Amino acid sequence: MDTVKLKINGKEVEVPKTATILEAARQVDIDIPSLCYMKNINAIGACRICVVAVKGARSLVASCVYPVAEGMEVFTNTGEVIQARKNTLELILSNHRMDCLTCLRNQNCELQKLARDFGMQEVRFHTDNMKPEIEDSTLHLVRDNSKCILCRRCVAVCRNNQSVSVIGPNDRGFESHISCAFDRNLDETACVSCGQCTAVCPTGALTEKDDTEKVWAALADPKKHVVVGVAPSIRVTLGECFGMPVGTNVEGKMVAALHRLNFDGVFDIDVTADLTIMEEGTEFLKRLESGHDLPLITSCSPGWIRFCEQFFPEFIPNLSTCKSPQQMFGAMMKTYYARKIGVDPADIFTVGIMPCTAKKFEIHREDEQAVPGLPDIDVSLTTRELGRMISRAGVMFTGLPDEDFDPAFGIASGAGLIFGATGGVMEAALRTVAELVTGKPLETLEFNEVRGVAGIKEAEYDLNGRKVRAAVASGLANCRRLLNRIKAGEAHYDIVEMMACPGGCVNGGGQPPQPAGVRNFVDLRAKRAEALYTHDAKMPLRKSHENPLIKQLYEEVMDGKPGSHNAHKWLHTSYRARPKYPVK
Repeated sequence: MDTVKLKINGKEVEVPKTATILEAARQVDIDIPSLCYMKNINAIGACRICVVAVKGARSLVASCVYPVAEGMEVFTNTGEVIQARKNTLELILSNHRMDCLTCLRNQNCELQKLARDFGMQEVRFHTDNMKPEIEDSTLHLVRDNSKCILCRRCVAVCRNNQSVSVIGPNDRGFESHISCAFDRNLDETACVSCGQCTAVCPTGALTEKDDTEKVWAALADPKKHVVVGVAPSIRVTLGECFGMPVGTNVEGKMVAALHRLNFDGVFDIDVTADLTIMEEGTEFLKRLESGHDLPLITSCSPGWIRFCEQFFPEFIPNLSTCKSPQQMFGAMMKTYYARKIGVDPADIFTVGIMPCTAKKFEIHREDEQAVPGLPDIDVSLTTRELGRMISRAGVMFTGLPDEDFDPAFGIASGAGLIFGATGGVMEAALRTVAELVTGKPLETLEFNEVRGVAGIKEAEYDLNGRKVRAAVASGLANCRRLLNRIKAGEAHYDIVEMMACPGGCVNGGGQPPQPAGVRNFVDLRAKRAEALYTHDAKMPLRKSHENPLIKQLYEEVMDGKPGSHNAHKWLHTSYRARPKYPVK
């Protein structure tokens, strides 16, 4: 690798010649502040917070886009640099509604931190008359342009990572604002509810629609039996809400916190991830035998499902008809569990804790009612919403002892656990399908070809003489590329895993936000996924088809086998083509 040597604040550093000054500064432990920059996604040098002085340059330069050069001398903290950043901050704040105490991002806002770091005690040009500019037409998101700083991170992630491109800058000058084309509401566009924009927004301009009050009300209702199911990835991300290192597995503390919130049942959705594998694996084997509707494409990610329905409806027959693990959890709670504890399904209130804002849309989809007239899931909360509930209840999270999931739905396999990472659904399915086809136990359970954060992964496996071609894609731009290759006849697969969010659920739109200084230099996806795989490797039960609870469910209420009448009635769903540009 070609390198160059330069000096930053008098310290010599050697870096790749393709590096920027902002990247080089990290080598000497200097974190240059930034707002608009996101590595590999948004490098536009627009916010000017990252300016530095370069010897010989006529003016200060934006370090996020300025390339290093041999012999360059850089100064990051001169009086001129500090004052320029303060001036820029003051101008940004002058056009920002500063109701920090009532903002969801209070104490977790990149702009607020910069103002504190630079000692911004007054804003000379600020107006106290700024009004909220709320757009909340969708089920999953609230946009308040009075808090937008025009960093365009949301625009870049929607365009580059997701290839949906439903938001962008409108108008010019002082009238510039982020919105949809022709200032339409978001529900009149092709938005797929993935929430990636909310995950990268540095302020409170984009937030998930907060549904915690609905859960508090249910918990306070003596007539309601309130149960909660937690998605696989939450245990390796929730700790970040409480200042714990990225990738910390807090499963035991998470369960303890949920018990202290007084849920009547605290369950693991990894169990219904195992159930998904049994149904989806059976469905795949039937299609493989018949040769119809291949490749089978997974259906766990509601953002991906909506994307397919809107942009690639010709692939709807290829979608697995299995509900997602969240929806299967709700279905089993209001059927099997309700009978088991002798409670009217109408009195069971189901809550899903998800990494995903698209789950808020999913719970309202058609054909998601195992019990007619009752939604499978009543409320779906993001990781961030759960973090706020725990804080509001005064639960001292980091000091909690570890507790176990409640036994009724507490036995899960490692296969269900790894659903949270891209490639995890594929690997879980292969662990079961391979053994069902060959009739022999696998020598190793790791399918490393489908692991990792690459946007598209391909593999081929020999199952008793039958070559099975598999592909995995995460991030909707990669899903689009893969589908276009399949349509063009350039790629042929038997089974495909699709996830809307880059890296899978560990990087979902409802996960804890991390500031630019972390996102640009720490691979959140890899660290969080590593925690899941580490946990899986230590588990005594690692295959869905060996889960005794799953066997019990089939024996008691689903005719003893996957794909039965009750299994289809409760655990499967349907899809329909949706217009790209809905009209009210």
